[in-house]
Amino acid sequence: MLNKLAIFITLLMPIAATACSGKTDKAQPAVTIHTTDSTPTPAQAAPQLPPLPDKASGTAFIVVSKLDQLLSVYDRNAAGDTILVAQYPCCMGKNKGNKQRRGDMRTPESPAGKPFKITMIQDASTWKHDFKDGRGEIKAYGHWFLRLETPGHRGIGIHGSTNNENTVPGRASEGCIRLLDKDIITLKEHFAYVGMPVIVQPEGQAPLSWEPRARKASVK
Repeated sequence: MLNKLAIFITLLMPIAATACSGKTDKAQPAVTIHTTDSTPTPAQAAPQLPPLPDKASGTAFIVVSKLDQLLSVYDRNAAGDTILVAQYPCCMGKNKGNKQRRGDMRTPESPAGKPFKITMIQDASTWKHDFKDGRGEIKAYGHWFLRLETPGHRGIGIHGSTNNENTVPGRASEGCIRLLDKDIITLKEHFAYVGMPVIVQPEGQAPLSWEPRARKASVK
């Protein structure tokens, strides 16, 4: 199934190129969209979305936009159309660009046609981290850590932002993708699964050509 899904995603979208230490849903809030220099533009209302599914479908996939600082979840509806099913503000690596080495504070970008994938879903509710900012070791990951396979780099994942929620959306992580604590719970409970494809777009890349159509289809 995963091979078929990978082929489906590769054919569907013209994906362009390519950490943090690894370790309920109410109506979607308004989201602040950011430009490439992280200067916020006026807040835009979140798109209308279908009801949350009871459990993960096993066919959904994620697109992370560094340009808009958004994590979007797409899936196929009964008619076989790709639609937007969830969207969350996110925080990425403090420094711009594709990750080159450990400690460079950049979020890795997935190569064209080769999405990352979730390899583990871990309970991170007791995990702590020292950000070297004088606070010492503090809880920092929310309830869940969705570990990603990112060839060439280790310890990258999607997680919550305990004690750092003011950084979402924004650029402040060591390379991971941070969500609000409530959003990582929703993502895990309703959409995430091991093997789930995750596309991390390059800096400055606008929405993929099919995304506006998918977003409109979600409200039909």
